[in-house]
Amino acid sequence: MQPMANLRYLVILTFLAIIAISCAGEQQPPQTISKTTTFIVVRHAEKADDGTKDPPLNETGIKRAKTLADHLKETNITAIYSTPYKRTMQTVQQIADTKALQIKTYDPFADSVMVKMLENESGGTVLISGHSNTTPRLVNQLIGEERYQKFDESDYDNLFIITASEIGNGTVFKMTF
Repeated sequence: MQPMANLRYLVILTFLAIIAISCAGEQQPPQTISKTTTFIVVRHAEKADDGTKDPPLNETGIKRAKTLADHLKETNITAIYSTPYKRTMQTVQQIADTKALQIKTYDPFADSVMVKMLENESGGTVLISGHSNTTPRLVNQLIGEERYQKFDESDYDNLFIITASEIGNGTVFKMTF
């Protein structure tokens, strides 16, 4: 090679080396990894007609709660939420006992209830026990659309599985039990 070509070659290599060294020292922005949380949302099982605003489960409801517990026994549930009523608590109590989890109460009408649950339980599997009007409302919040309406008073067998990494962008799978 000629001396001028060698110099040009050396300058180019030096320039590339400087770029490589300066890029190696740059901090890359951290990548955000959003955790997917699974929500299992059910309405409470059949309730007794005892004339109170807070009736317990009736015999059929107790059997349905056991069926729910049997269906979810292999599921790695990390948190359980229920409204503070006997029927909703009793619906998930057997699961809580089996999994050694405390049932946390929630207000289904609080605007930020699902945001707080997602923040607190991120990446886990959350079981939620609600009512004929609150269960569809929570599912709709998670999926970001008004797809489900209030259940009929005789409708106790819906189970929704929603996966979401943010509120309003979830995917739902509906089944009965």
